[in-house]
Amino acid sequence: MNRLRPIAIYLPQFHPIPENDAWWGKGFTEWTNVTKARPLFEGHYQPHLPADLGFYDLRLPEARAAQAALAKQYGIYGFCYYHYWFNGRRILERPFEEVLASGKPDFPFMLCWANENWTRRWDGLEQEVLLKQEYSPVDDQVHVRDLCRAFADPRYIRVAGKPVFVVYRPALFPDIRKTADCWREEARRQGIGELYLVYVQGFGNNTDPAEIGFDAALEFQPDFGNLPARQVGTFRDRLLNRLKITPSAYPRNRIFGYDAFIARMMAKPRPAFTCYPGVTPGWDNSPRRTTDAHILTGSTPDLYGKWLQHTVNRFRPPSSDENFLFINAWNEWAEGNHLEPCQKWGRSYLETTRNALTNA
Repeated sequence: MNRLRPIAIYLPQFHPIPENDAWWGKGFTEWTNVTKARPLFEGHYQPHLPADLGFYDLRLPEARAAQAALAKQYGIYGFCYYHYWFNGRRILERPFEEVLASGKPDFPFMLCWANENWTRRWDGLEQEVLLKQEYSPVDDQVHVRDLCRAFADPRYIRVAGKPVFVVYRPALFPDIRKTADCWREEARRQGIGELYLVYVQGFGNNTDPAEIGFDAALEFQPDFGNLPARQVGTFRDRLLNRLKITPSAYPRNRIFGYDAFIARMMAKPRPAFTCYPGVTPGWDNSPRRTTDAHILTGSTPDLYGKWLQHTVNRFRPPSSDENFLFINAWNEWAEGNHLEPCQKWGRSYLETTRNALTNA
């Protein structure tokens, strides 16, 4: 288990904030989407409802402590917290800020800047923008200076002493190499030393990280650029839809078999540069969308374990510290990808994770 450092991606949107109250209704949290979900087709697993940890509120230190204890019990090395920054304005920052200020839980972490616009469709691409990302040299400097508070924490995850900082969509920057140079220079000026910069592969971006001034890439899963054939439903389902008797979910959404998907992932060639592998126990963002959802259907702990075991056995870390395996995610409940126990599977995905790491 010591050969790899499994990192679970962590969503902090399980507490109310004024912005979400204004945009989505009073008291909105991620649980709002989770609990309203319904099955769209036969065999569709929805809603995903929490088991052991319940419908927690991340303003509570007890909830954060329980998450960390559970993750540690099943072999997760640390959390990668999503970080939201809009030209000096932070959002959903309270859980992590309290982790930072309190020193608890004593559990390793890193940050990933989710540098997308916030929009009505949750994907950063729609016209109705709620919060817009704008980039500038001044903001680059101010931003990394603020991040240095976290980088200095002894719990912060490092490679050869360098704090690891992940960027979700580097292609959105006007000049990401210039930004990377600024961050490195300012971190040195603040006494942090060198940074270890990682970008998230996705959105058609598979470049060598050295070309943009970064140290490594992270394989985000699911890989939407490498999906299997879409499922179209049964003949009866298609017939009833054509006759306008019973609308079908298949034409209105992108539905794929999890088994076919992981077969493609296990056959996928590894890049020549440093790229940390990723896996996901599932994906289903239909709770966030009324149409055009991406759904991986048919995930089971056994199938997930097969993929994870293959990934663990295949990965050869380039150094003793460059040994990350990213699991998407710890608690993305409204996207159907969570290691946290649910009412259907209990702790099965966590147990499978621990078994695969132990059997490496």
